[in-house]
Amino acid sequence: MIYDYTKSTLENVSFDPNLFKKELRKGIKNLMPYEIELLGRWLMYYTSSRPDLKNCLSEFSSDFNVKGLA
Repeated sequence: MIYDYTKSTLENVSFDPNLFKKELRKGIKNLMPYEIELLGRWLMYYTSSRPDLKNCLSEFSSDFNVKGLA
């Protein structure tokens, strides 16, 4: 449930990279490890056409156990 909320929040704030990073940081704190991995996979897909957001992910790459993220 928190995973879906985090995804929804990130989609809603995707217009602002700084806000996106802030909400991503919050989401990572609240998710279980397996949910963080799922979120990483979703982020790879979601940011594939959004270079402004993809650049935000570099500081979070150690939080995700997904190859190819940032």
